[in-house]
Amino acid sequence: MSIEKVQIVEKILDANDQMALENQQVFDQKNILAINIMASPGAGKTSLILRTIEGLASDYKIAVIEGDTAPVTIDADKIYERGIPVTQINTGGDCHLDALMVRKGMQALNLEGVDLVIIENVGNLICPAAFKLGSHLNVAIASIPEGDDKPYKYPNIYRGIQCLVLNKTDLLPYVDFNLEYFKQGIRILNPGVDILPLSSKTGEGMDAWLAWLCKRINEKKHAQK
Repeated sequence: MSIEKVQIVEKILDANDQMALENQQVFDQKNILAINIMASPGAGKTSLILRTIEGLASDYKIAVIEGDTAPVTIDADKIYERGIPVTQINTGGDCHLDALMVRKGMQALNLEGVDLVIIENVGNLICPAAFKLGSHLNVAIASIPEGDDKPYKYPNIYRGIQCLVLNKTDLLPYVDFNLEYFKQGIRILNPGVDILPLSSKTGEGMDAWLAWLCKRINEKKHAQK
């Protein structure tokens, strides 16, 4: 029984990976950079996205695919109020987005002229790491209140990312958080990853994040010429 289950899972992941590749090809054809943002619930995915929109919307056209386990549009409504095209994907209780869900989200959006698609994955530190979506970059958000041991407890989420945003740094004076211990855990798993401490609430550190993202958007545009 265990062998059969493994084979079934492998087939599901193979099919997902193929669709993810096709999704990325669509983004490439339209000269769009797609990023997948992953984090635990409450780490600040939506607040970072809103700050990103605030900082970049005057220079780039942004669209958002919003994933959630329940048919609620709380986060999507906040993004829509900023004048940003957004579509809500209800996973029906699943703990992650997959490539088919993202495909449906892409089809629901007008992607013409879009520079950046932000995919907000479901709040979870385990499941999203296993499913490719077709994004060019994977970004994980950690936050100070979660504790400095998360890289040691949930290693897989940090292995396949290109950027680690450490959010809620404004709480460092009030929380027992060993920043060097945290960074060491990340570096063991992913030596080349960029680590960007910031506070979506105060805006401290946001310039570094926006500069990081702008560089990738412009690199994408230059590569397609």
